Amino acid sequence: TLTRDQLEHARQNKTQADTAWLKASGYDFQTKANQQAGIELLSAFTALPKAVIEQNLATVTAINRDAVQTSRHQALADAEGISYLYFLSDALGPRLGKAFLAAYDKGELGKAAALIKASEVSTGAAKKHFNNPRPFLIQGNTIHLVPDDVVVKDNKPYTADGGSFPSGHTNTGYTDALLMAEMIPERFDALVTRGARYGYSRIVLGVHYPLDVMGSRMVAQRNVAHYLNDAKYRGLFNEARDQLRTALEKECGTTLAECAKVPAKDDPYRDPAMVAFYRFTMTYDLPQQKGEKQSLKVPQGAEVLLEAALPNLSAAQRRALMVKTALPAGYPLSGDNDAQQFWQRLNLPAAYAMANKAH
Repeated sequence: TLTRDQLEHARQNKTQADTAWLKASGYDFQTKANQQAGIELLSAFTALPKAVIEQNLATVTAINRDAVQTSRHQALADAEGISYLYFLSDALGPRLGKAFLAAYDKGELGKAAALIKASEVSTGAAKKHFNNPRPFLIQGNTIHLVPDDVVVKDNKPYTADGGSFPSGHTNTGYTDALLMAEMIPERFDALVTRGARYGYSRIVLGVHYPLDVMGSRMVAQRNVAHYLNDAKYRGLFNEARDQLRTALEKECGTTLAECAKVPAKDDPYRDPAMVAFYRFTMTYDLPQQKGEKQSLKVPQGAEVLLEAALPNLSAAQRRALMVKTALPAGYPLSGDNDAQQFWQRLNLPAAYAMANKAH
């Protein structure tokens, strides 16, 4: 068992992540520019009505207080595993998940491990900018911080410091899950849903509001699309993906398509209930502002997010699908500009499901 201090400084080791390969590429992730883009994307946060802010606290309180022990245990494991990719394995199914863990620890997918982790654009600048205190610090709150009896096992309440909006863990979980979904499109919807579940864990722990998690989903989607549209990044991504897929097939002893198949009873992230769960995590049932129906404009290149999962569709078809399956307008953070509208209303699993129904 690691101490909390050891956990906070834990990182993927040199075997797991081929950081030398990534460093040698000289790729510039343009972190500052992407952080600034994230702050602009989330600017609607500062103009939210009182009813939304009140409901935001009421919702985290209810989810935190009503969480069952299995949810709390998963939330603790999710929290403490932030520096690694282990949490993605359960969205891959038992067989592929096991192959993934083995290949990861042997260093056989080191390029993917290094690239995915380096693609997380820190939310630190946004947290400073919005400067919103965490829910358990609000006067009169009734959040019950969760004692850690799973990871550190010291039974001390799990807590977190720094600003609340947006959530750093959710940004990490969503970025990692979405990039893995692009590399293993056979498990696309399950992996994207895992990203949402990772964000939900922060609310279970009482250390983040729904809005923090929603904002990080928006930012992570935008960042992954931004990187995948960059030719140099795409070259690194393709190299990492090919290494990952080869390693997984070797570990599985069969094709990836075959290894990724999971009987419904063993596939929690593809349970029909998860469709509703994902939709819930897009708004957490926060109040919708009724207003004129805003038409949705897809930002240039955003359709890249569905390219691997829906290779038979043209770019125009993927864009149309994104619009067709989007959330209605008016939910918090969907703001008044095209980018805010799109990244808050984009429902990737719904787009994927609709395309698969059509075929």
